[in-house]
Amino acid sequence: MKKSVFLGALTVAGVAAGVASAATVDDVKARGTLNCGVATGVPGFAAPDANGEWQGFDVAVCRAVAAAVLGDPTAVEFVPTTGKTRFTALASGEIDMLARNTTWTFSRDVDLKFTFVGVNYYDGQGFMIPKELGVTSAKELDGATVCIQTGTTTELNLADYFRVNNMSYEPVPIETNAEAQQQYLAGACDVYTTDASGLAATRATFETPTDHVILPEIISKEPLGPLVRHGDDEWGDIVRWTLNALIAAEEYGVTSANLSDMASAATDNPEINRLLGTEGNLGEMLGLDADWAVNALGVAGNYGEIFEKNIGESTPIGLARGLNAQWTNGGLLYAPPFR
Repeated sequence: MKKSVFLGALTVAGVAAGVASAATVDDVKARGTLNCGVATGVPGFAAPDANGEWQGFDVAVCRAVAAAVLGDPTAVEFVPTTGKTRFTALASGEIDMLARNTTWTFSRDVDLKFTFVGVNYYDGQGFMIPKELGVTSAKELDGATVCIQTGTTTELNLADYFRVNNMSYEPVPIETNAEAQQQYLAGACDVYTTDASGLAATRATFETPTDHVILPEIISKEPLGPLVRHGDDEWGDIVRWTLNALIAAEEYGVTSANLSDMASAATDNPEINRLLGTEGNLGEMLGLDADWAVNALGVAGNYGEIFEKNIGESTPIGLARGLNAQWTNGGLLYAPPFR
């Protein structure tokens, strides 16, 4: 689930340089749709439902951006990408943004010429094994066969972890989460490793999830978030501040239930008023309507609502907020001021 560093950096950077000179926001408006790169299918994060409609935590970010820019959360063309194809799709202009559990790293930011607009999920790499193996720690995995998505930071982290702990392993290379699930359940590998959130999402789809254990070790930092191409700051600002609007709204108590009332008349909180466009001219600064954030929040509510609906503790994915709680609640979630 994480993110190719093997892709030819010079090729990607060269393509990105050619595309970035165009104003993406103008292209999106002229096209009337947002082309958003997502995963090929990770339950809770990005996957088609029974009706073929894309749903999930990352999907909600795409829809919020479409609502902010176009006033229509359904005006999104979802483009499934793998760990190997996602960066080429973004660099070439096939997609306008990538919202696909992708880790923010130095080389992707600097060498591949992408701009990460923020973090929508703070994660870390973990390990899942069948309970029947009786393993309770990743330190007991010496000699294990490991299902691993190729061309990802997961692959590099795995090699580092086993080397540091003087252990050996046999990699079982896979391309997608669906393939990893199939191989793991078929017994082709003892262990599946990826982002801990991805492990929880995958396990939730199993016939008997309790037969599988996610080990306690988290072996890496995986700040996951949306990204755009270098060189198009106007578009980067729009995606960045749309994500910030979702985060800030939760902090300020703006919800799907009270959004309409708060947006119809100024509140006694100037920050909320600026966010919702009843005061100031933040929308104009972005080249958008004054109610851009209202439109974004009208899709699925604030960050907390999106989290709880798609991946929270009441869902089959069952993720606690943890590091993804607001900074006021001991987490890392923090939106810069809207002023």
